[in-house]
Amino acid sequence: MSDTLKTHYRICPLCEACCGLDLQTQGDKVISIRGAQQDVFSRGFICPKGVSLKDLHEDPDRLRQPLIKRDGRFVEASWDEALGEVAKRLFPVIEQYGSDSVATVIGNPAAHKISLLSYFPRLARALGTRNVFSASTLDQMPKQLSSGLMFGHWLSIPVPDIERCDWLLILGANPMVSNGSLWTVPDYRGKAKAMRARGGRIVVVDPRRSETAAAADEHLAIRPNGDVFMLLAMVNTLFSEGLVRTGRLGEHINGLEELRAATANFTPERMASGCGIDAITLRRLARELAAAKCAAVYGRIGTCTQRFGTLNSWLVDVLNILSGHLDAPGGAMFPKAAAFAANTQGKPGSGRGISTGRRSSRVSGAPEVFGELPITCLAEEIETAGAGQVRALICIAANPVLSTPNGPRLARALEGLGFMLSLDIYLNETSRHADVILPGLSPLEDLHFDVAFPQLSFRNHARFSGPVFAKPNGQPEEWETLLRLTAMLEGSDWRADLIELDDAAIAADLQRLGPATAASLSQQLAGLRGPERLIDLALRTGPYGGATEQDLTLAKIKAADGGIDLGPLQPRIPELLRTPSGRIELAPPSLLADLQYVDAALSLPAPEFSLIGRRDLRSGNSWMHNLPLLAKGPERCTLLINPQDAARLGLRDGSQAKLSSDLGELQVRVALSLDMSAGVVSLPHGWGHDLPGVRMAIAGIKPGVNLNALLNDSLRDPLSGNAVLSGVAVKICAA
Repeated sequence: MSDTLKTHYRICPLCEACCGLDLQTQGDKVISIRGAQQDVFSRGFICPKGVSLKDLHEDPDRLRQPLIKRDGRFVEASWDEALGEVAKRLFPVIEQYGSDSVATVIGNPAAHKISLLSYFPRLARALGTRNVFSASTLDQMPKQLSSGLMFGHWLSIPVPDIERCDWLLILGANPMVSNGSLWTVPDYRGKAKAMRARGGRIVVVDPRRSETAAAADEHLAIRPNGDVFMLLAMVNTLFSEGLVRTGRLGEHINGLEELRAATANFTPERMASGCGIDAITLRRLARELAAAKCAAVYGRIGTCTQRFGTLNSWLVDVLNILSGHLDAPGGAMFPKAAAFAANTQGKPGSGRGISTGRRSSRVSGAPEVFGELPITCLAEEIETAGAGQVRALICIAANPVLSTPNGPRLARALEGLGFMLSLDIYLNETSRHADVILPGLSPLEDLHFDVAFPQLSFRNHARFSGPVFAKPNGQPEEWETLLRLTAMLEGSDWRADLIELDDAAIAADLQRLGPATAASLSQQLAGLRGPERLIDLALRTGPYGGATEQDLTLAKIKAADGGIDLGPLQPRIPELLRTPSGRIELAPPSLLADLQYVDAALSLPAPEFSLIGRRDLRSGNSWMHNLPLLAKGPERCTLLINPQDAARLGLRDGSQAKLSSDLGELQVRVALSLDMSAGVVSLPHGWGHDLPGVRMAIAGIKPGVNLNALLNDSLRDPLSGNAVLSGVAVKICAA
């Protein structure tokens, strides 16, 4: 081993903050990991997840060879043998039952890996199945749907311009821990502190006094599932008190009067009981929003994972528009990503908009949204016999047994499949059901360029980091694995030369740009392959490429230590819009129609206890529980409960409670917390590492319990298909 110390710049792929890191290595060992001060976006910020990349790279449980299940046991295999097994087992299913008999599931780690994000669509097209599922319907689909309906594209999502904001309302989000979600904002804590230091005000609405709420100017303990009532009351106040100020956006809006009429009955006085916040406070918040010079409303996962998730997501942006704070400095603004952003492509100012419901799930009839079906439909699609029954599954970087409602049901369903392929770096609660597992590289052996998150960032930027270590001999990169699987599904020779397969794929992309452009770009891209070629193509055809002053290319970004700063967010309406009308659709018919169900929800009695989730700084995806740095410390899978509720139930701090729903029950350790509202308990998501066949030794020491075992997989937002994960009625007693 060489004794030479080397420093490598690296972008962290473990959460949405996407922080820049400096890794010091000696030979093949990581010596230290620090925040990269030169990073133009994160400016030296780092959290424990970034430091844990060393643990992930060195984890003995991380898979490094393909596994094939033989007689119920996994054995290591060569790549040729494993891919041959896929061809041998998958094709008979397709030939007998058709392409719809194969489902695909892709998890959220793919959002951090350009290999998966850019090559999976090729595989899905080659497969041609209607049964496409992802983690989006556990998390963010309501926001993507409302953004698509209003602005014309699924990822035209406005984010708070926090560095110029002076009044910020946060609902159902904890950016102090997440550093943004559908809002990429590393070091939220520092930015919030600076905002308050310059006289700004932050109000947090959450049933729990979260870390973000504790550092805010005001915390309002909303009743679980009460967001729709609160937001409607604020919209109603803006109209009824003459506070609507659309400003320059007025000429770009459709549906203002329809919205006024549709919300006229949702007064703060009527809505107060539903959200648990008095009418005086609701009116005050609306007035403060309208009076602020630079303000933004931001809602996240807590607003999405409930029955009215799409309405909530829509109303957040409605408030920003009516108060004059959308697309304005210091308000809610639209990033302009350097590459891969559809709202920078084509004719600016109008487009085809979005469509939904082009097909429906076979069993429940749930409509397709953004090309996929609700992931909570997967188990029933496997279990229910008949034409189109799912009999095989390709699961990519996902662990739905732990992450989806009614995980035990899904686990039983997976056992009934004719064939299952997992692309995963762990033998986890889901991949243990697979017949073949194909592992990816360590993040430190892979390049990194963010596709999605620059479209959600608080500031425009472009960054790239190369691999820190060479990949092991013989192990393909994930894009290479997906290329071979795609060739297999297309009926081509999957053993063919990878360069030929990749050249054929990029040639098809280039031809869509026209012969002259394709010839010119082909020459410019010479010498690149795989994701690097896709990145350079996207940059050259993006808003900062081509004949613009920046003329951004991959080579320029690589040469810039810490990336290239592209400046603060700028107003983008009407250029950003891709709606057929070329205007903001303030009153989409499907959303107005859903308002009819709000009154019925208002009259529902509150349960004795409502269960909500929570996020922990050291716990993102379930596999992070296997990393020593993140796993150390106190037990994190505990049930937070208000001390008065605990005393009434005979529960003490550290005692065991039985937590039950109509679906099942769990036994969990209790932690008393004054941060919890009365009648609300909190349990984190993604635990339950005590299932047989899992190879995650560290996670197994503190396995926790699976919150999703209590959640009903038939409950979802009917517009977006998003699962209901929050505000679920539960019963509690001493164990």
